[in-house]
Formats: sequence, C-alpha cells, structure tokens
Amino acid sequence: MAKVQQVGLLAAGCQPWNKDVCAASGDRFAYCATLAIYIYQLDQQYNQFKLRSIMSEHKKTITAISWCPDNPDLFASASADNLLIIWNVAEKKAVARLDNTKGVPVSVSWCWNSADGLAFVSQRGPLYIWAYRGSDPGVTVHKEAHSFLSDICLFRWHPAKKGKLVFGHTDGSLSIFQPGSKSQKHVLRPESLEGTDEEDPVSALEWDLLSTDYLLVSNLHNGVRLVDSEALVCITSFCFPSAAASVQCLAWVPSAPGMFITGDSQVGVLRVWNVSRSTPLDSFKLKKTGFHALHVLNSSPAKKAQTSCSPSKSQHTSSTSEAVPPPTLSQNRSFSLPPGHAVCCFMDGGVGLYDMGAKKWDFLRDLGHVETIFDCKFKPDDPNLLATASFDGTIKIWDTNTLTAVSTSPGNEGVVYSLSWAPGDLNCIAGATSRNGAFIWDVRKGKIITRFNEHGKNGIFCISWSHKDSKRIATCSGDGFCIVRTIDGKILHKYKHPAAVFGCDWSQNNKDMIATGCEDKNVRVYYLATSSDQPLKVFTGHLAKVFHVRWSPLREGILCSGSDDGTVRIWDYTQDACINVLSGHTAPVRGLMWNTEVPYLLISGSWDYTIRVWDTRDGTCLDTVYDHGADVYGLTCHQNRPFTMASCSRDSTVRLWSLTPLVSPLLLNILTQQPWEKIIGNTDTAMVPGSPPLLCGKVSRDIKQELDKLSGDVRAKKLRWFSECFSPPGGSSNLWDLVFVINGQDDSLLPASYSKGVMHMKHLVKFKTSEAQELTIVKMSKFGGGIGAPSKEERLKEAADIHLRLGQIQRYCELMVELGQWEKALSVAPGVSMKYWKKLMQRRADQLMAEDNDDAIPFCIATGDIKKLVTFFSSRGQLLEALLIAQGACEGNIRSPPMFSVNHTLNDVDNREQYQSILQSVCKELAEWFFRDGCSVLAACCHLAVDDLQLGMASLIRGNELELAACVGLVLGEAANQSTAYCLELLARKYMTMPTWELSADLLGMIPDNHILLAKLCAFYPGSAAEIDQLHDRCGLPPMEECKALADEALNDGDLFSAVKLLLLSAEPEHALQIGINYVKGTGPRAWF
Repeated sequence: MAKVQQVGLLAAGCQPWNKDVCAASGDRFAYCATLAIYIYQLDQQYNQFKLRSIMSEHKKTITAISWCPDNPDLFASASADNLLIIWNVAEKKAVARLDNTKGVPVSVSWCWNSADGLAFVSQRGPLYIWAYRGSDPGVTVHKEAHSFLSDICLFRWHPAKKGKLVFGHTDGSLSIFQPGSKSQKHVLRPESLEGTDEEDPVSALEWDLLSTDYLLVSNLHNGVRLVDSEALVCITSFCFPSAAASVQCLAWVPSAPGMFITGDSQVGVLRVWNVSRSTPLDSFKLKKTGFHALHVLNSSPAKKAQTSCSPSKSQHTSSTSEAVPPPTLSQNRSFSLPPGHAVCCFMDGGVGLYDMGAKKWDFLRDLGHVETIFDCKFKPDDPNLLATASFDGTIKIWDTNTLTAVSTSPGNEGVVYSLSWAPGDLNCIAGATSRNGAFIWDVRKGKIITRFNEHGKNGIFCISWSHKDSKRIATCSGDGFCIVRTIDGKILHKYKHPAAVFGCDWSQNNKDMIATGCEDKNVRVYYLATSSDQPLKVFTGHLAKVFHVRWSPLREGILCSGSDDGTVRIWDYTQDACINVLSGHTAPVRGLMWNTEVPYLLISGSWDYTIRVWDTRDGTCLDTVYDHGADVYGLTCHQNRPFTMASCSRDSTVRLWSLTPLVSPLLLNILTQQPWEKIIGNTDTAMVPGSPPLLCGKVSRDIKQELDKLSGDVRAKKLRWFSECFSPPGGSSNLWDLVFVINGQDDSLLPASYSKGVMHMKHLVKFKTSEAQELTIVKMSKFGGGIGAPSKEERLKEAADIHLRLGQIQRYCELMVELGQWEKALSVAPGVSMKYWKKLMQRRADQLMAEDNDDAIPFCIATGDIKKLVTFFSSRGQLLEALLIAQGACEGNIRSPPMFSVNHTLNDVDNREQYQSILQSVCKELAEWFFRDGCSVLAACCHLAVDDLQLGMASLIRGNELELAACVGLVLGEAANQSTAYCLELLARKYMTMPTWELSADLLGMIPDNHILLAKLCAFYPGSAAEIDQLHDRCGLPPMEECKALADEALNDGDLFSAVKLLLLSAEPEHALQIGINYVKGTGPRAWF
C-alpha cells in the first residue's frame, strides 16, 4: 500500500484545440483535457454533478469524443497518436482499441445505428467505418465520402435518416451524402465567399432533429445559417447584434422545437434563437472569455419532487373557490426559456453546466490549465495559495482548501516554464517564458509591472527570486547564461556556461551562493560576493544533461540534482563529492523537493510519470506514486505545512499529497506526550541511518518556542499547532476553530478565515449579517414589483372590480390570481383575514417552487414557512442556504406572522424547538454531503457547529482521520471521552508492528479501564521472552512465568476469565484455548459442534 496519499486533485480544463471535445448522455457529461477525459455524473441524492472517473489512456492530444446513442455506458475517443478507444463508463475500462489509424482522426461519430460501428475521418478523408464487434470486425472505407478538395472540420450523421451525413470544410463549404442520391461535394458556401479562395471554416454543424433535410451551420466569420440539404438553398441567415460577434459553437434545444443556442467565440455570450426569427430571442453573458464547445443534455437533472397545495381547477366556481394561476413569465419578456442544461466549455479551460430555465450555473469550474503545467509554488506567507505556470501561457493562483482558482495572470505570455514568488508578503510572482523573456506580475494590481529581456528570444527555463535578498532575481536560459539582476533590471552577474542552463537555486544558508544545472552534465556553484564569473565548484558525474538543482533547507552545503540519465545525485559542497546516487526512475528527472522538516526526505518527479520518495541516508526508495498520467515536472511544499506536497504534470493536473504516513509516529509521540527528544532533534541525530524521524525545521522550532512561553496547561495548543502542521488543507483549521469555540474561546481570537468556512451556529447569523450589512429577512412591503402577467381579458378585470366594490374581497383576489396578478391579490388579502392572506402566500410560494423559481423565497420567509423553504433549498443541493435559514429561524429572526393579537410566548417556544430540530437535520444532511464528497473533516465541522460532538468524532473516525480525531477528542475532554477512547484503541491496533509496539502501549495507557486492552496487546506481541517481559512491565502486567502461576490460582478459584487471560500472557497460551473451548462446549447450544 502506498505511503503517500493523494488528498486533492485540480482537474485539467477543457482543451481549446479540437471541435468535438464535450459530449453528454443521460445523467453524465464528459469533456476532454489535452491528455485525459473527465466524466461527471449526477448525484441523484444531492442533485449535483460529481467527477466520477478520469480516462487517461491516450498519450498524445485527444482530438474528439462521441457518446454512443444506443448505449449510455459507451463512448468513443480519438487522439493524435492515431488511436481510437471505445470506453465503458460504468465499468471504467476500455472495451476496444484501434491502433495505427490512417491519418489522425479529427472527428468521430457513431453510425446512425451504433451496431454498424464507429465512423472517423482525418483532415482530407476518406471516411472510415470501424466495426469493432460482431462476426466481421474491421475497418472499411465509405463508398462515396472521399477525395475532398478541402480539409474536414467535422461531420454529422443524421439522427433519423439512415446513412445520411454532412461534412463541414475549412473553405466554408458542406459535403452531403445519402444512400440512393447523388453526392453533393463542397456546396452551400456562404454567399460572400462564392468565387473567392478565402477560407471561412465551418465551426459548428447540427441536423434539425425534426426534419430530414434542414441543418444549422455556422462559419467562423459568416455567422449562422439554416440550410436545406435537399434543395441546396439557405433558408435563413441569422443576424447578430454586432458585426464583431462570431459563433464558435451551437446546439439545438431538444425540449423546445425550433429553438437553438449559440456560443460566441470572443466573449462568453450564450444566445438563444428560434428558427422563426433571424434575430436572437435573448442573450446572457456567462463569462469574459469566449466559448469553445456546447452540448445540450437531452434530459435535464431531475429535481426532487416539490409538494404543492394548489388544487386543480374546479368545474364549478364559487365566490371563494381557489383560482388556478398561469405560469410565471420572466419579467419584461414575452417568452420563457425551456428547461434544459447546456454543457459549456470555454477558451480558458473553464467548464460548466448551465441551467437555461433557471438562468444559473448548476456546476462551474471557472478556470483550468489546458496544457502541461511546468511549475508550482506555494505563496511564502500563505500555505493555502498555490501558483502554477503552464504551457498555455498563464500563471494561475489556486486556493488549496477549496481547489478553486483565485486569479490568473493577464494575457498570454507564450509558454511559462517557471515561476518564483517574491519573498514574504510582497504578493508578486516572477515568471520565465519560452520566447518573451521574464516578467514580474503584481498579483494585487493584476498587471505585469516589469519585464526582463537580457536573454533575447531564448527560452528561460528557470527563474528564482532570492528569499535572503529580495532585490535579486536569477534566470537561466538556453543561451548558456545564468543572469543575476536586481528587480529594477540592473545586471549584477552574468555567468557563462558552455551550453544551455536549465536550473538554478539560491542557497538557503548563504545569500551569495547559487547553484546551476547545465546541459554539459555538470552542476556548478557560484559565489556572488566575488567579481569572478567562474564557478567556485563544478560537480561532475551525471551521464546526461542536468536539469533542476536544489539546496537542502536543513543541511548546510548539501544539494541535489536531477538529470536526463534518470538519477538524482546528492552532493556535499564541503567535501567536493557526490555522497549518494538515487537510482530508480526510468526516464529523465524533473521535479525535485527536499522536505523542510525531516532532513533525509527527498522527493523527485520524472518523465516516467512517477513520483519517488527517497531516504537519502542510505538511498532507499520509500515509496513510488503512479497516479499522474504523464511527465511530472514540479514538486513543492510550504514550510508551515511541510507534510503536504503539490505536484504538477504534463497531464494538466495539479495533485495534493499527504506525506504524513511517512513520518506517522511523530504525531503520536506528540499525542502521547513523549519527551521532546522523540519529537524534535538536530540534523546530525536525524541523519543516523535507521533512526526514527525527527523534526528539525523552522515550523517545529517555532511551535516549541511559542509553547515554552505559555504558562499552565499547554496541551490543547500543542495538539492543535502540531496537528495543523501535519494535516493537509481541506478543513483541519476550520475544525480546530470550532473545537476552541466549543471550549469557550473568546470570539475576538477567531481568525479572519473562520467566517469563510463552517461556522458554529451561534456565529452564523451574526457573521452573515455583518457580511451583508443587513439580515436576510424580506419585509412584507415589497409586493408591488410587477410580478404578474398582463391582463388576459378586460371583461374579467371589470368583474373583479365589481366584486371589490361589493366588498367581496376573496372573490376579487381569486380572479386576480387567475389573471396572474398576484401582487394585487396579496395586497388586499388581509382584508379577508390574515389566515387567508397566509394561505394565499403559501399558494404563491408553492407555484414558484414548482417552477424552481427563486422568487418563492420571500413568500416562505414572510409566512414563516421554514420547513418548506429548507426542503426547497435541500432539494436543489443548496445545503448551506438551508442551514442559514434554519439558524435564522432558531434565533427568532424568521417567525410566523401573528393571526390574532394575543401573547405568543408559548407558541414561540414551540416554534424554536421545531426550528432547532430542522437545524440539526440540515446539519446532518450537509455533513453527509461533505462525507460522500470525501471531506470527512468538513463533515465533522458540520456536527461540531451544532455541538454534536459524538457525530463529529464519528465522522473523523469513519473517514480514517484517526490521529486528528484523537487530538480533537483529547482537547474536547470529557464530553468526547467515549469516542476518544475508541479512536485511541484503533490507533493502537494500527501501530501493533515491531518498531512501534511500545507506542501502542502508550496509546492504550491513555484509555481509562484499559486492563483488558493492554493484555490483548501483550498477548499478540511476537518478541523474545525478555522483550515480552519488558512489554508486560511497561503495561503493568506480571512477567510470563508469574502469569502461569497466577492462572493456576485463578482456575482453582473458578475465575475462568482471569485464568484464560493470564494463560494467554504466559509461555503456554495454547492451554487458554483449551479452557475456552471446553467452556463454550459446556454452555453453548450443542448444534454448534
């Protein structure tokens, strides 16, 4: 079992290179990154799309995917390595492969009947049909679809007309084929292109689902047309509001005949059209960056059923009958968008699922790298912020707690090979590019503030900002120079190498020392305090070019280098020697990272797709990680969270890893209050081969110094600070904030980040109110907002006016409802009674909820219908909103309006109890949602937020966060004693191995009434007689010889339990087995034997 655990994944964005890169079927959708396919599926319970699997079999750029129309579990993919694969999503495996296709398949599509197989085409054709199953599998050529005069952009089979298909070409023309008819090649070019050689590629192409001949076609510059493939004429040219707007993609809306949507190429504008009009019905700006691909799901995610109290219309209408209202229309619009979900992919890699009916995102990953990520680094003053540099020309910053993008660098810089944060809180990043020199990006200002062009157009492979002297930045380049300059551009040193320089690193102990890695296979060390341009040291030994070099942060004079020869070498500057060669990688080494707390731990990443963890004391490889789908380029960790590592790769992902299992006894030594010598040491002690790990870095020293300053019981803070140091991001700090709140910590000591996480319920409304500057309570004075539709019949309005003048208010209200003029009905309803007004409000809320319309919220709040509102939010997966409503009700901010003028104190108490029950229920559901999402720590936070300590501890134990649970339980004290004891017992079992057996005894020693547990531990111990007696003594048990005599005494006294226990601890445990069997035989049913 791997010791390094993956704890986070930043998925790649959708690639912008090829056309058919998103697809959907049933409750699944998929999109293509450059080297992998990401498949999302609807979680029916929470009505949310979750990443279910990543298919990463292709080794070169994926060119297209297509979902099987007859089998929702199958889809096909093609790639630039001349490969086609058919996948079974449910089984998460490839079921068929076609290697060595003739030409790169640029577009694939299942034949009109998938039993016929899969069709694919390269740029000029021909169209191939791959029958991947059946009695005669193989590849055939379509009889007519070949010999094209222009490259193919994409093609589409007609979904209903057997064998009919259309091709779109780069010259703007279409080619149409159908059995029994003459082939039509290169027809229907846009009129403006006729008679010219200009090209205007077909950007999108879709058959009308309700016609055998009509199809929508868009050209990059000439817009969208509806054409007749039989008559070969253009029926409608659709007009855009701006000449600058161009269409990148389009899709029919299956739920609305004649309606389709388009995505603009320059800006993320989604336009809604109907074939009956040449201008768009509506448009929505969804993102600043342009669309790349669109796909409308045939079946929208099913909402949980909403109960509605609205009756069906009665045949007989009395003056008090309830009217049936018309559907709510959008304000200021004469049409309503159909229900439908569009998978939207954008040019910046963003991917989302847009609910067109509700006009909101159901799911959105706003940004994503779409190419190789070459480098990643944590912000020096914030372990939660990670910057990444990519082939796609951008640097992006990510919040590692939420795995979401925080910001991205402006513009495209070409390939960004390397990045380096400015020291401290300067909030700037230096970047190195392939052709555009180096730059400094001021993150706060959002702009590039400095550029360095000393290397000309040569690629800069590494940039390093000195953290000992913030004015100095070093770069190394393909031109053979390592240049050190000040941040204002003044060159301090220009070190010439005999070949390209790939890596450089500042010494962590000497601000004037820098090391470089060169194509000539050598490592060099330069000293900046002298004027010489010659290196102080040159280390030789690698058999191929040296890429990165890294100084040890803990051992002065020690550095490592990675090479194309597949090895990592450890050099001792003081001895002028290579002191170790780490062999194991089968391809060039790129990523290198020393651990900042344990001096012998070194991690490397390679083009062999693996990450290896090394013990540099003896060169042992402690673990090999195979999760990345391509070359591993960057590795990094933050000194405040030294056992969380980030890695980046050619597979366009960033992954977070926990290294804690590699040093697992350390946190338990802290937990069991071992002496400091077993926790913190110096590097000489830690480097003794075979010795247990010790902390030697800055963060552990700082924690100890802070603890030494405190008086009284420091255990709670000691456990918290070390636990946060060992725990990965994703909720541990949030959890500890809640633990200290429960233990009575003053609110003024809570960090600023507390309000962004799961808050204790006593703080929720207070913090949200502060954030919004007002309570989220909708007053009942805002009903005249023009919600209703226009009057249907003047006669009916006149009748309603007569009813009103006659004082028949209820009849007037019902007629207004029938006309859709709810605001008028609700404004006079109190004239009937408050009870009637409340019922009318509830009917309006029910109608809006049935339409999944957010306008229902104020109606529920005004009538105090908390349960309905919480159910509404929960059914849409908006559990945090449900939680806020429930807590607002518990604090008395939302209540039912009084029906009579009497004292409602008792009623308020009853309501509070009901609201408290709802709050607990919502917290449990939110916790379960987090747990199912793999976030057991955040699930525990939800339970602690409502003071449910037992369920909070249970979430941590269920999620195998045993060390964290034990720390938290000990700090919570008596209220969590039972769970803490169980957790300590599980940990003791976990560490019942030879090197840590005594640690298990110490863990059990912390449990009250632990005699039997300690006896079990000793009974399992496999050591020598002397070692067993030593463990017995540690556990307060008699020696083995004495155990035998005591067992005989117990047997004579009739105490079978004690006799069996003592015999198991003796040198003759088999006697205990015989006594036990005899006892069971004598008391149990004879049928068992």
